Amino acid sequence: VQLQASGGGLVQAGDSLTLSCAASERSASLDRFAMGWFRQAPGKEREFVASISAWSGISQAYSDSVKGRFTIYRSNTKNTVYLQMNSLKPEDTAIYYCTGTKRFADSVTSAAKFDEWGQGTLVTVSS
Repeated sequence: VQLQASGGGLVQAGDSLTLSCAASERSASLDRFAMGWFRQAPGKEREFVASISAWSGISQAYSDSVKGRFTIYRSNTKNTVYLQMNSLKPEDTAIYYCTGTKRFADSVTSAAKFDEWGQGTLVTVSS
């Protein structure tokens, strides 16, 4: 399945933004995929942000840096996974990538466990 991330943009510190991740092919279902978001800031390595388990999405995981500010959720009827980002900080500036895996059903945090990656969407937070 090909993933397409969208929703990035330029915002001010303290603002909110919601990223979306959908399958490029309308016939491809994300239900069975555990999904996640990673980000990569300029000059830094890619890092885990959030993940959600497959099917009902009952389980989520977050990095310490975004816990309490970001929320990952999924809509299987819309075949889309979202990342709601509140209280954004300049250090949240990065390219955000959505990713998915069918190999694991739980909310995994390791990039090595994800198989499908989207093209990324840029989030810039100004101070």
